Amino acid sequence: MKYTQLGRTGLKVSRLVLGTMNFGPQTDEADSHAIMEAALGAGINFFDTANVYGWGENKGRTESIIGNWFAKGGERRDKVVLATKVYGNMAADGDAWPNQDKLSALNIRRAVDASLKRLRTDYIDVYQFHHIDRNTPFEEIWQAIDVLVQQGKILYVGSSNFPGYKIAQANEIAARRHGTIGLVSEQCLYNLAERRAEMEVIPAAQDYGLGVIPWSPLHGGLLGGVIKKEVQGGRRASGRAADTLADPTARAQIQSYEDLLDKHGVEPGEAALAWLLTRPGVTGPIVGPRTAEQLESALRAVDLELSDELLTGLDEIFPGPGPSPEAFAW
Repeated sequence: MKYTQLGRTGLKVSRLVLGTMNFGPQTDEADSHAIMEAALGAGINFFDTANVYGWGENKGRTESIIGNWFAKGGERRDKVVLATKVYGNMAADGDAWPNQDKLSALNIRRAVDASLKRLRTDYIDVYQFHHIDRNTPFEEIWQAIDVLVQQGKILYVGSSNFPGYKIAQANEIAARRHGTIGLVSEQCLYNLAERRAEMEVIPAAQDYGLGVIPWSPLHGGLLGGVIKKEVQGGRRASGRAADTLADPTARAQIQSYEDLLDKHGVEPGEAALAWLLTRPGVTGPIVGPRTAEQLESALRAVDLELSDELLTGLDEIFPGPGPSPEAFAW
């Protein structure tokens, strides 16, 4: 495994991040534990989750699965850089009582304590805001975070799904009013097929020293060889991938992508991950394996070297938006 610093911090993390969203809903606890064991054994030390994972009446289930794995001992917790998130409505029926969601100081305090209990740990390495809260000022948010840092319950803070201007606003207020480090990472939707983050989110993250952690690196399976699998009688596309392939133009684009990688003898899913690892500012993509085999494929991407010819071909098939403001202003 290869490692890098998380943004401007001294924290060293693996170039792949283990995403746990499938733990509970799609992968049972025993298999989830086996995947975490395999990931740690392969050198992945950065695990990502969220308080809402498990979904519906099972919100919090994923954190509990991770906590049960930590409780097995063997320095599991000490070896893992643990990231979880706060924002979502934790009520099973979706009808939250006031102050049981978003980023008020009250909810942050309650949510941290609940996550710590489920995770069976006394601290969270990277506590992430899952979304912006338009109704809570950053002065209040940072005041709540300062208390939690002083209590030793969290060490660093990150964002997820933030626009560039909110990254700037959050860190300017942290520096100006509190003199604290502010956000150290941004978790955003970013992959070959969805490159809008390159316009403002990633430049803002780079300017403020945040590590970029892309989620959905295969764009819902679209970049994982979906057409080839379909032809071979494998798992058919669903969700975002199926919706995209219903468009003839988009399907032709994905076919060109798969043909290019077949020409170079590279597996599509591994190439999509390896491409992200070449992008400026990227700490590491989140991989969310449902099986041990999917984890093994992701691990191969870390050592995969993409030729200049292949990188050029990928840019031709999936051109980025270009820099801001030129991309939309000129």
